[in-house]
Amino acid sequence: MAASDPEAVAQEVFTALADPTRREIVAALAAGGPATATDLAARLPISRQAIAKHLTLLAEAELVIAEPGERRRVRYRVNSAPMKVAQQFLAALARDWDGPLATLKETLR
Repeated sequence: MAASDPEAVAQEVFTALADPTRREIVAALAAGGPATATDLAARLPISRQAIAKHLTLLAEAELVIAEPGERRRVRYRVNSAPMKVAQQFLAALARDWDGPLATLKETLR
């Protein structure tokens, strides 16, 4: 991920989180802490194989971090850093619009 380019990071975050299943997986990890694909399959109405595929995409966007565990089991945990970059990108975008929208509002009055 291009950490120095907030727009690129935001794009990866938004693309990864556009899918409701991936949002559900991130929410489950945020609420329940690190988990394996098997753990998540027990909590969510999704097969372990589908969860594994979604976790791969989330890991590519750096929204989750894979941590090797015992007996080759990989646990995943949420990485909030890319989400914070996306939040900052949205905040900057909102600031860029605040001035022109206020001007438009005054003009329309």
